[in-house]
Amino acid sequence: MLLQGLKVVEMATWVAAPGSAAVMADWGADVVKVESPTGDATRAFQPDSAESPGNPIFSNENRGKKGVVLDIGTPQGRDALKLLMSQADIFITNTRPGSLKRLGLDYESVKAAMPRLIYAAVTGYGLTGPEADVAAFDITAFWTRSGMARAMIPPDQEPFSSRPGFGDHVTALATVSAVLAALHERTSTGRGRLVETSLIRAGAYAIGWDLGLQLRYGEVVTTQARNDRPSGISGFFRTADDRWLCIVPRTLDCFMKMMLVIDRPEVLAEPRFEPPIVDMETTREVRAMCDEGFAKLTLAEAGARLDEQDLAWAPMATLAELAASEMAETAGCFVTVEDGWGGSFRAPAAPARFPEGAPPVGRAAPKLGQHTREVLEAAGLHADEIDALMRP
Repeated sequence: MLLQGLKVVEMATWVAAPGSAAVMADWGADVVKVESPTGDATRAFQPDSAESPGNPIFSNENRGKKGVVLDIGTPQGRDALKLLMSQADIFITNTRPGSLKRLGLDYESVKAAMPRLIYAAVTGYGLTGPEADVAAFDITAFWTRSGMARAMIPPDQEPFSSRPGFGDHVTALATVSAVLAALHERTSTGRGRLVETSLIRAGAYAIGWDLGLQLRYGEVVTTQARNDRPSGISGFFRTADDRWLCIVPRTLDCFMKMMLVIDRPEVLAEPRFEPPIVDMETTREVRAMCDEGFAKLTLAEAGARLDEQDLAWAPMATLAELAASEMAETAGCFVTVEDGWGGSFRAPAAPARFPEGAPPVGRAAPKLGQHTREVLEAAGLHADEIDALMRP
């Protein structure tokens, strides 16, 4: 069913690469997470103990995996990793290319011995070029270096960072799709291949509407100060109960519908308000009318009117509201995950589901090294070899 029977070995930390392997684990793959003796850095972000069970940050990217500790700085650790890789369908890593090459774990070093292996390298700025080994996070590469932050942050505001893991999860999904494409190819060729995704490329794709205009015409208008934006009926408006809502017009008749929503039907008789409105002063006047109109309505009242006119809108929800939302629950936004201490908690779900049946989701993320002996025994190592590898 789905990816059951697929063997994945992951040697990665933080979010993008582990997140891609976590999605595959959710879909039934057998995923082994290889960590150093100090463990993935995200283990340290929240406590995981009997008193405070279940680290939601680590769990979100690592649930359903088996955990193995190997010191790949030693020849024995590298040999054990290569043994696991040789028995896997997919290897996923975000270790920097230079380090992998020095350790003999890069694709070129292993492909002859592992011709069926799909080797997925998740990087900051790509596998080649002068910045291949530059340290990167999604906040630096995906959000800031890609041009996304400058395109999205209005020029009259101080720059701000994206939320943690935002670009990582986009990159994780890109990695899953690329790996599955290579897996499909292998069914006919019998051979694996190198698959590479990067935070910068995922960022460039995510901002592709604007980037496409930049590439085609040599310039693009991105986010502007609110009062300089070309549509007076688009964007965010504050309601009487101090809530915000967002409206996105679809067609020219949305202007007429908006004037009805805010009780300004008389505007429709004036030629200067006939859409499309290109005069900026008139646009600002329209925006001021919308501000005034929504300031007289509660969010519930405004929402009812917008729905009646079939306008595309949404309230600016808090995470607490999303977590309590019946719509989000029905849409499959959450899963229940074991905490590894006998309990469970709700967590974000992978962004696709399979209504006609899928593997159960919810196994706990592994404790550090929890399955080392089990996995290495299954790989064929003898007890004394495993003891040597596990010895401090």
